[in-house]
Amino acid sequence: MNEHDKHAEPVLITEAAPSYEDEHAARKRKYLIMMAMRLPCLVLAGVFYQTWWLALGLVVLSLPLSWVAVLIANDRPPRKAERVHRYRRSARAIESNKHRVIDAPES
Repeated sequence: MNEHDKHAEPVLITEAAPSYEDEHAARKRKYLIMMAMRLPCLVLAGVFYQTWWLALGLVVLSLPLSWVAVLIANDRPPRKAERVHRYRRSARAIESNKHRVIDAPES
């Protein structure tokens, strides 16, 4: 690896938020992971249906996972509070003073 290859990856130089598409893809990925964790709980509850307390515990464990997955999937980061630069009229506006009139000498 030479010196040029080390610096080939771009460097983030701003505090810009990730794009909407990247942020949405990350939320979808988290949702799918949470729902994938719920599936084995339900399958194991079916496997252990003879042991009612274990099956019930697995079902009870799987119930909040779907609720949490939906909350995480719908959670967007808050908007940044940015100062808005507005035009403010200066007290020293151009041409605000009265002009002196210079009369031409009378001939």
